[in-house]
Amino acid sequence: MATKAGTLIPPVATVEQQERETIFDIFRRWGYLQASLDPLGQYLPPEPFPTPAPEGDIAKEARSYYCGTIAAEFMHIANPEQRQWLQERMEQTAPKPDQSQILTQLINADLFEQVIQSRYLGSKRFSLEGLTALIPFLDRILAVSAGCGVTTAMLAMSHRGRLNVMTNTVGRLPSEIFTKFEDVDPRSTMGGGDVKYHVGATGEYHSPNGEVISVHLASNPSHLEAVDPVVLGRTRAKQERIGKGGSDQVLPVIVHGDAAFAGQGILAETLNMATLHGYNVGGTIHIIVNNLLGFTAVPEESNSSRFATDIAKRLPIPIFHVNSEDPDAVVRVAAIAAEYRNRFHSDIVVDLVGYRKHGHSEVDDPTVTQPRRYAIIKDRPALYQLYAKHIGVDPTAEVQKIQQELLEDQKTASKADHKPHLAQLPAYWDSYKGGELDPADDVATGLPAQRINELVTSLTSYPANFHIHPKVKKLFEQRQEMGAGSRLFDYGMAELVAFASLLESGTPVRLTGQDSQRGTFNQRHAVMVDTETEVRYSPLAHLSDKQGKFEVYNSLLSEAAVLGFEYGFSRDFPEALVLWEAQFGDFANGAQIIMDQFIAASEAKWGLLSGLVMLLPHGYEGQGPEHSSARIERYLQLAANDNIQICQPSNAAQYFHLLRRQAMRSWRKPLIVFTPKSMLRHPDASSTLADFAIERFQNVLPDNDVKSPRRLLVCSGKIGHNLRVEREKRKDFSVGIIFVEQLYPWPEAELQAALNQHPEAQEIIWVQEEPANMGAFTYVMPLLRRLAGDRAVLSVKRSASATPATGSAKAHEIEEKTLIDLALGSPE
Repeated sequence: MATKAGTLIPPVATVEQQERETIFDIFRRWGYLQASLDPLGQYLPPEPFPTPAPEGDIAKEARSYYCGTIAAEFMHIANPEQRQWLQERMEQTAPKPDQSQILTQLINADLFEQVIQSRYLGSKRFSLEGLTALIPFLDRILAVSAGCGVTTAMLAMSHRGRLNVMTNTVGRLPSEIFTKFEDVDPRSTMGGGDVKYHVGATGEYHSPNGEVISVHLASNPSHLEAVDPVVLGRTRAKQERIGKGGSDQVLPVIVHGDAAFAGQGILAETLNMATLHGYNVGGTIHIIVNNLLGFTAVPEESNSSRFATDIAKRLPIPIFHVNSEDPDAVVRVAAIAAEYRNRFHSDIVVDLVGYRKHGHSEVDDPTVTQPRRYAIIKDRPALYQLYAKHIGVDPTAEVQKIQQELLEDQKTASKADHKPHLAQLPAYWDSYKGGELDPADDVATGLPAQRINELVTSLTSYPANFHIHPKVKKLFEQRQEMGAGSRLFDYGMAELVAFASLLESGTPVRLTGQDSQRGTFNQRHAVMVDTETEVRYSPLAHLSDKQGKFEVYNSLLSEAAVLGFEYGFSRDFPEALVLWEAQFGDFANGAQIIMDQFIAASEAKWGLLSGLVMLLPHGYEGQGPEHSSARIERYLQLAANDNIQICQPSNAAQYFHLLRRQAMRSWRKPLIVFTPKSMLRHPDASSTLADFAIERFQNVLPDNDVKSPRRLLVCSGKIGHNLRVEREKRKDFSVGIIFVEQLYPWPEAELQAALNQHPEAQEIIWVQEEPANMGAFTYVMPLLRRLAGDRAVLSVKRSASATPATGSAKAHEIEEKTLIDLALGSPE
């Protein structure tokens, strides 16, 4: 290659080379449209190229690479190195795989399903038949990844083929799976547990070269894609445990259904996390087990484009489609996927196109809705039979051997004394527990004034050359006054002091949410922005050399995927304080599936614990139906068996103690906190320096300021402060006001003690801002009646409503005044 003036001059291409490149470029871009992908030949017929398809020997060669049983979409990737790498892998003679190993894997996969079908006829199993190529595909992914340094694989998948993967990929014994069909001990899961095709599994994969990968298949409900962000959060946590190089050692693999991949929005949210700083896991391998059928819906009813994968083309990642009845092509693509992820730390999507042998479940009759397709499927040989014929091998002896082994496993499982394997939690869970709270496990959370002042000093420090915003500088000066005891602490500073105290003790803290670095209400300022360079600086990340890791990220505009990710992170980092903050409390509505299926139920269903904190701003300020209510009632409906904690701290110090309690005690339960909005800086909700020295969080705040009240008002949150302000105005102290700070688990003993302080009060009144069909009303009233004895239990609340709040500020003021007047009443 010649040079001129120090510049490299590329060689001039010949006419023939230019022609070849032009023809190959057409097939690289459009060859996937004419690939042979549907094994049954019904769907995905060849489509013409947008440009005339070339002919001749060069075109024939290019067609052999791009229009066979593998279709590749990668020309939308802007990075030339990535495109060149993929071209080189595609434009070569396919390497010959270990065909005997593939055949064995296919036999194991197909016979596993057949034994269940014959022995447990009529039981749901969501068979993998028609796509058993997934098993050699996963094997190749793990084998290649092991050679690249992967030591842990995090798998997520819905129920199609899940039991097969547990046995043939994760490494659980078939007898363990069969035991679940026998269901010999129903009493052990009464009121809990889950169906067999939802639970997770843990095992080891041993590569042909002797490497070992720890494999974790995450538990997942029937909301098929809900597990996607969860497993990525778990992956991120495991990678952070390792530290540098963690993304090379922990590999996430997510198996999707075609209809779910195209149709469920949480998948799109999860894909968008791929390269975002707070969520990047170094690339995920996405696999679509494509039946070309979603329950009874055909492809044109499930997605608006040719492929279910087209939603992934919004990202610069490669997408492969492969005919699942060409196992050699399947394992070739698996190797490319594993190598690509390792090389470029990028997501990659592989679409395994096959069919579903039975109905949506084995008790469903698919001939009612797809008669033509199932007429073909009925006589279709198993894939191992087709493959054995293709490679010229008689599989009879191996089939008989494997079948006999599976039948012996089934007999073992049917024995009454057979005990299935119980998965062991990682060692980092040894110090934590679930179940009911033992009062002896509670912890002291108070800190002396001097220590609080030291933390405040650290939190208000920044580099000398940092150009701080004047408003933030003023705020920091006010916060220094808080530390000195000359100004009351607001919620924002109480929270940061709680974080700092935990970080300095070595506890990691991770907070994410929309605009969480500054805070929706300008209250946090955990990160400062240099006014000249926009460089960011967080005092919480620079407290000391031995502090815990501090992370705070402004999340993507998502609730479901981000909450799922943080739940997953908390699953594999139990010693960390992991928090997700909703911009407004009602935004959590968009993540209700994660709350219902994982956060509230994972311990009961799967025995899995989490200490995740949800921060949900809540309060009625006359701002309309949106963002007034965080829907307290929904969380109380989900509360049972000490599964979650639901709290609404009424002042800054209480919030400080609550956050410290969550991280410091060994009882690991999700915590839902209804945080304030207008009360964030309100004097009535602020705290003195001395309040931080109180021993611990108080589940109930009794009223010690009144004597001989005629009635006791019991409430939670902002309304209590409004009542206290009005009581002060009226100078009427014949009414006591008790704050319930923890709604669940219900603090019966503490509330009983607070009520018993004032035996002369003949009325106990629950007061809430929310309408009668919302808030804590229906939950609290029967509990109050149980505590009240002979005293009357009444309530004051807004009338039942279809919407959380009025859209008129003036109407809100009228309603609020009426509530307060009714609650305080008139002294006799």
